[in-house]
Amino acid sequence: MPFTKHRRFHATSLALALGAATLTACGSSDDESQAESGPAALTYWAWTPGMDKVVDLWNKGPGKKEQIKVTVKKQASGDTLVTKILTAHKAKKAPDLVQAEYQALPTLVSNDALADISGEVGKAESEFPAGVWQQTTLGSDAVYAVPQDSGPMMFYYRADLFEKYGLKAPATWDEFAKTARALKKKAPDKDLTTFSANDSGLFAGLAQQAGAKWWTTEGEKWKVGIDDAATRKVADFWGGLVEEGAIDNQPMYTPAWNKALNTGKQIAWVSAVWAPGTLTTAAPDTKGKWAMAPLPQWSKGENTTGSWGGSSTAVTTDSDHKGAAAKFAAWLNTDPKALGALAKEGGIYPAATAAQTSGAFAEPPAFFAGQKDFYPRAAEIAKTAAPGAWGPNVNVAYTSFKDAFGSAAKNKSDFGDALTTMQDATVADLKKQGFGVAP
Repeated sequence: MPFTKHRRFHATSLALALGAATLTACGSSDDESQAESGPAALTYWAWTPGMDKVVDLWNKGPGKKEQIKVTVKKQASGDTLVTKILTAHKAKKAPDLVQAEYQALPTLVSNDALADISGEVGKAESEFPAGVWQQTTLGSDAVYAVPQDSGPMMFYYRADLFEKYGLKAPATWDEFAKTARALKKKAPDKDLTTFSANDSGLFAGLAQQAGAKWWTTEGEKWKVGIDDAATRKVADFWGGLVEEGAIDNQPMYTPAWNKALNTGKQIAWVSAVWAPGTLTTAAPDTKGKWAMAPLPQWSKGENTTGSWGGSSTAVTTDSDHKGAAAKFAAWLNTDPKALGALAKEGGIYPAATAAQTSGAFAEPPAFFAGQKDFYPRAAEIAKTAAPGAWGPNVNVAYTSFKDAFGSAAKNKSDFGDALTTMQDATVADLKKQGFGVAP
């Protein structure tokens, strides 16, 4: 979304009103001198497991040489951390660095909580897929974070059961629907997959792949396009499959869902690169029986995927050492040793393209031991991620999705009506928070 470089839209915190503000002129790294001398002690709020071990590499290496020491303070993730950051920023006591999910960046930028570090990290752009880097710029020439990890979406399926029922991994969504129907005819007690409304990121990623732009700007106003043609196509597709009973309508991450995966009642899952970790605990008896393929496309010949998850490293406007913090953020997410440690200690899939084919990913996940090309294929898929288009009230849109689509999936009712509800709730919230909203 095209934020101008020197002006940012204001916002309030996620569910917690921090008070309406006016459009505020803000300096960028081009305007403000960030020349710093002497030692710098930085605090980093992050939730990635093992981050303290990764940071130790910095403190004992580059950080020691440059007299920049970083201390990690473990945090919760999601909306909880965003609210905590905004509360701390209101008191001018935010940490130097924060781990932030991509969809949270507009909220943090709108509240003037994140610094523009384009002058320090702009050269790192070539290290990342264009669709991932764009999420840290919000469509402007500013840079508000360095990508850390990403979640390119893929199609996972039980290779043994696909062979048993004479099925092939679908290359298009039309083939996906035909595969779901074919399975029902051959094995009425089984489902190809389920439509779940308890994780909004899945639907958002599918909409991205279709070309959706949920938040954009027109001048100094937000424009919400959650009910755009691309998203409506996705909603109608999945709603139609649920209504006709071609797929299941149960939520993910429940004991029932785990059992369906583990027993082969559900034989495929539209997910992201991190799926092997989930399958390891959800369906332990199926180890070695799964395969991964690219996400089905809307038209033959297309090659685009969506993203489900991912985070970045940002520098706050409260930091007294923005230049030093930006230097660390760039190292953390581009240095080969740092990325290798992030993969080993934190179990992340790095956003940096080169790291996706590094030694840390030389072997496939243990759960997919038979698919030797798992990570090489994943790296190619990651390059095709469509850009996200986030706004300052993602939490409201996501909550509305869970409520409206959860009800529609359960009742097998019109997904189009649910999408309208989601659109209206998001627009109403923006207006309530004092934003200008374009029709």
